Amino acid sequence: MGRKRLTFVVAALASAWALLTAASAGATTITVGSVLPPGSAPEEFKEVGTWFNTALPEKGANLSSPVNGLIVRWRVQGASGGPFTLRVLRPNGNGAYTAVGSSSPVTPTNEGVQTFSASIPVKAGDLIGLDATNATDKIGVATVNGAGYASLFPTPLEGATVAPRPGISGKEIELAAEVQPQPVVKSISPTFGPLTGGTKVKITGTDLAGASAVMFGEQPAAAFTIESETQITATVPAFTNRGAQPITVTTVAGTSELSTADEFTYTGCIVPKLKGRSLSSARNALRHGGCKIGKVKKLKGATVDNSTVVSQSVAKGKILAAGTKVKVTLKAKPEPKKHKKGQHKKSHK
Repeated sequence: MGRKRLTFVVAALASAWALLTAASAGATTITVGSVLPPGSAPEEFKEVGTWFNTALPEKGANLSSPVNGLIVRWRVQGASGGPFTLRVLRPNGNGAYTAVGSSSPVTPTNEGVQTFSASIPVKAGDLIGLDATNATDKIGVATVNGAGYASLFPTPLEGATVAPRPGISGKEIELAAEVQPQPVVKSISPTFGPLTGGTKVKITGTDLAGASAVMFGEQPAAAFTIESETQITATVPAFTNRGAQPITVTTVAGTSELSTADEFTYTGCIVPKLKGRSLSSARNALRHGGCKIGKVKKLKGATVDNSTVVSQSVAKGKILAAGTKVKVTLKAKPEPKKHKKGQHKKSHK
């Protein structure tokens, strides 16, 4: 094999491997809408409105989105004319639908399967519909036992709630969308670490691929690596307060919802100001700060009951490991001054 041909093959293999790696790192999507069965025939809208499926009997077909997330792609088959717009419809519980989002208008180049990109938020239970521009626009319609579709007329304005017209039974429109689910954090390990940060936390969940941010409360992770669709390793940032902070993951499909399963607890000793406190007060302040009382030095005449802290071995505000002992020095309180006899007697003329 010649050198040039060998170089070409190596480059081709490297390119293929890069594509494979990129594909494996991509986020998983869920298909909503028609399975695009073969044998459909284009039918005219006959009026400018919105068509949407109301029943999809095929195994594995999702009439509505089963998850919160983001529509990233959508497909039509047998479409011509246009432009067409994908519309998200949210049932209002009383038989009507509210328009809650739409794509940019697109024009199919042929009546085969056409795929278009999108970025439309959806919630679990939302349906998808297709807006026509002209009465002569067409969309593929398949005859499927148990299927059904209906229409809204006129095309609803964003935020408007419209009742559908009587539906058509035994047929479905060839319209589908891909939803990237919102990420979910199911567990973290370890669940605690020092205020100084640096702990490596394994975040386990679903739909974590493509994460753009990992947050500890309102602080971004010091660093994070996406290991797979179900795992991220994040480095804990430093924090200033002890206690639990939620870990959230954000992708294009949204931010993971909060739960007790995602809480990371910061531990540590935040040294309080002790000067001027009694020993018992200093002890309590240290305990609340995650610290402990260390060696107690008593200057001449000082006792537990008649003294206050005059110095501490660690400065106020210092962040140390949980349970760090802080030494204190006690000094006796000054004796109250004695007044001479008759000093406070009022003088009378």
